Amino acid sequence: MSDDTVAPFLFPAIGRKKVTAAFDGGRITSDGGVMLLAAAERRIGIADRLARLIADPRNPLFVTHSVADILRARMLAIACGYEDADDLDHLRTDPGFKLACGRLPDSGRDLCSQPTVSRWENAPTLREVMRLSYAMIDAYCASYASPPAAVTLDIDDTVDVVHGHQQLSLFNAHHDERCFMPIHVYDIATSRPLAILLRPGKTPSGHEVRCHIRRLVRRIRSHWPTTRLTIRGDGHYGRPEVMAWCEANAVDYIFGLPGNAVLNRLLEQAADDVRVRRAEAQAPVLRGYAEIRYGAKSWGCERRVSARIEATTLGLDIRCVVTNLSRGSAEWLYDTLYCARGQAENLIKLHKSQLASDRTSCRSALANQVRLVLHTAAYWLMLTVRDAIPKPQTLASAEFTTLRMRLLKIAGRITETATRVRIAFAAACPEAELFRGVARSLQPAGP
Repeated sequence: MSDDTVAPFLFPAIGRKKVTAAFDGGRITSDGGVMLLAAAERRIGIADRLARLIADPRNPLFVTHSVADILRARMLAIACGYEDADDLDHLRTDPGFKLACGRLPDSGRDLCSQPTVSRWENAPTLREVMRLSYAMIDAYCASYASPPAAVTLDIDDTVDVVHGHQQLSLFNAHHDERCFMPIHVYDIATSRPLAILLRPGKTPSGHEVRCHIRRLVRRIRSHWPTTRLTIRGDGHYGRPEVMAWCEANAVDYIFGLPGNAVLNRLLEQAADDVRVRRAEAQAPVLRGYAEIRYGAKSWGCERRVSARIEATTLGLDIRCVVTNLSRGSAEWLYDTLYCARGQAENLIKLHKSQLASDRTSCRSALANQVRLVLHTAAYWLMLTVRDAIPKPQTLASAEFTTLRMRLLKIAGRITETATRVRIAFAAACPEAELFRGVARSLQPAGP
């Protein structure tokens, strides 16, 4: 039988010389940068951390792929842009991926295939899935050398469109789609994720948000009992149940507050002052700030509300936030503290769009949550590689797609001999010096 993979084909002639090509270059990987991800995974040990939380009922004598090996192969593939488990049917023989997973490229066993990955995505029980989710919070806390004095955590949700009748999927009239609405929690000061929680495609209730925040805070405080926590979110997280719980448990918060007639009446004097000053100065736009005490009927008490009032030629635009913080001016609370939460949307984009964490196509909600955990683990690998890049370099703040294109998608010829394995990268690689420096920085410290 003929082998189509080595059949030559032609390109246009160059300088009167015929250009031929064939897929016969030997053991070459197109993802040589996966070795950087492998070094990052060894540093944080996330595959072993997750594998320890999943029961393995198999007979050890007949196990070819350990749970840690299966999870490691899956998260490395996700980080390299292969978001489907089906891709492992081809990647399982790739010499670069085999080497990254601790197997020799030629003499070592091939990696796991798609059916094996799918079985283990569906294997964890509810209790084990909860442990996997808590493990992401543990990984976040372990990423700090010592407990920080204070951290600000951003909570937000995003639409995850589904294409079938998966468990928890609902029709959302706002998005006009059948979807999930998973909650994302990040520490945007470091771009580190804490929790990605699958949930139905509807706006979360106050009781639901309170339960999520309570579990999150308790887990963090089991590691950092004295760290001051601030929760930040938009208007549909500022529910009475959430604010009351935060106040009772010494957690700071700042949430968006939807406007209403009562708020407009309380802010009318300040708004009129901004409006008049803009008209007198004939400025196209003028911004002012105000602070009031406001208590909705459902709150049962009054709370601090800061407002940003913007007057333009088109009229007034008033935005409010509610907080239990006693320090800071109204301007600082809104412009500096609250508006910084916009960065969380960029981090969600990294997770959802650039690591394809919206590929939640399993029917089981538990399996889809496992997928979110694996995509979060891949996020950690990419973030660890990016953090190893010196800050003056432009790639130190690059998005994951740029990082993948410049550092991961690098061809390399892998040769295995009796005593060593050698990887030959392209001599003309534009990021060769940076690649070498990142590889060195990710190596474990010597004795």
